[in-house]
Amino acid sequence: MNIRPIEVDDAENFLNLNKELDESGFMLYDPGERQTTVEQQKQYIQKILAEPTTIFFVAEMENNLVGFIAALGGNLIRNRHSAHLVVGVLEDYRGQGIATKLFHKVFEWAKEAGLLRIGLTVMKDNHKAFNLYRKMGFILEGEKVHSLKVNGEYVNEYYLYKLL
Repeated sequence: MNIRPIEVDDAENFLNLNKELDESGFMLYDPGERQTTVEQQKQYIQKILAEPTTIFFVAEMENNLVGFIAALGGNLIRNRHSAHLVVGVLEDYRGQGIATKLFHKVFEWAKEAGLLRIGLTVMKDNHKAFNLYRKMGFILEGEKVHSLKVNGEYVNEYYLYKLL
């Protein structure tokens, strides 16, 4: 397995990875909702690569993208010390330590980038992800009630953070 920063040439594979992750029901997009084109994905990746407080790392196995972690950093004086994380690993590859390796990679990057705080959210009923985040040193900060609407039902999200 190779963990590396995303590249513009990854656009189509990254888009396909996200569409497959959307099917899990635990990501922000509903299954089938993502309408991004490959060209739009390329433009987004170019924008990411130009931001000093934002990074996407991808996990690659046998030339296939199987997971990613994104650190979306602030650009203002008041928030450039922090970033929000988004992580996803394809179901067939979960339980193999890929997410843990992705987290370690982003922690290393965040320290080098001078970040102090990283945070993330997780749906309250996503127990496996919640337990992973706690294992990675994240602390429960609070609960946002009726944060999302999933399959017609309101879902709460936990907010977690980690200081580096």
